Amino acid sequence: MSKINELFNKDLRVINMGLESFYNDLKKQEIPVTHVAWKPVAGGNKKLSSLLSRLK
Repeated sequence: MSKINELFNKDLRVINMGLESFYNDLKKQEIPVTHVAWKPVAGGNKKLSSLLSRLK
């Protein structure tokens, strides 16, 4: 059996990043899920993110 096919014989486990509504839907279906409240650095502003990365 290929490695990919082996995945389909295992229980589903999910790490959700960002969309809390997706996390809530999975919890309602009793799917093991961990939610990570992640947001892009500087709200996704590339210039501000670049400036912040220069700070030590």
